[in-house]
Amino acid sequence: MLLQQTIEHLNTLKLYGMTAELQRQLNSPDSLRLVFDERLALLSDAEINDREARRQNRARKAAKLTLTHACVEDINFQASRGLDREQVKSLFDCEWLTRSQHILLTGQTGVGKSYIACAFAQQAMRKGYAVLFYRTPRLLEDMEIARLDGSLPKFRMRLLKFKLLILDDWALVPLNDYGKQDLLEIIEDRTGKGSLIITSQLPVEKWHEYIGEPTFADAIMDRIIHRAHKISMHGQSMRKEFDPTTGVHCDGE
Repeated sequence: MLLQQTIEHLNTLKLYGMTAELQRQLNSPDSLRLVFDERLALLSDAEINDREARRQNRARKAAKLTLTHACVEDINFQASRGLDREQVKSLFDCEWLTRSQHILLTGQTGVGKSYIACAFAQQAMRKGYAVLFYRTPRLLEDMEIARLDGSLPKFRMRLLKFKLLILDDWALVPLNDYGKQDLLEIIEDRTGKGSLIITSQLPVEKWHEYIGEPTFADAIMDRIIHRAHKISMHGQSMRKEFDPTTGVHCDGE
C-alpha cells in the first residue's frame, strides 16, 4: 500500500523517470541488493535522463525539420561533393551558435544542402539550443498573412525564441518590397542574438542581385556575410540514393 502511494506521489510530481526506475528496481533482484544511496543515485539519474529525453522530443517537434533522421555522423564526405571535411567537422561543436554566427549552404538541387542543414540542427538540439526550420517561400507567405491580420510583431517575436533559424530554399521565389523588408527585419532581429542556416541553389555572389533594391541588398548581405561560414557543394543529386523500402537517405535533400 505504501509503495503504491509512493508511486502515485512520484507521478503527481511528474517524476516519471523515477517512477519507471523504481518499478524496474522492484522487478530486479540485483537492484534490490543495492544499498539505499546506490538505488537513490539510479533513481535520480533515471529522472535526469527522462527529462532530457522529453526535452529533446519537444525540441524536435517544435523544430519542424523536414529530415528528422539527419545527423552529423552520417554526412557523406565523398570527394565529388566538394565538402571540406575539416571545415564541416569544425562546426559540430556548435561554437558558431555561441557566437551568433551563420552557415550558408549553396549548391544545385539534390546535392544534400537540406540534409546537412538538418544535421546541424539536430546537433544544435543535442547541445540544448532551440531550432526552427522554415522553407523561405513559406516564411514569406506566413509573414504576409501576419501583416494582413496585424500579428506580424508577435510572429517576429516568436521567431526570436529559437536560437537557430533555418531558411531553406532561399532565393527560390522573387521578392516583393514587403518580402525584402521582412527578411531584413528577421536578420536584424537575430544580429548578435541568434544564428541562421541558409540553403540556396543560388551562389552567394548572386544574392545581392536577387534581392535587387540596393539599399535592402546591402543591409541584408552586410548582416549575413561577415558572420557566416560558407559551404559550397556540387556533384550529382543524392536523392537517387534514397531507399524507399528502408526510408534511409544517403545524405540527399
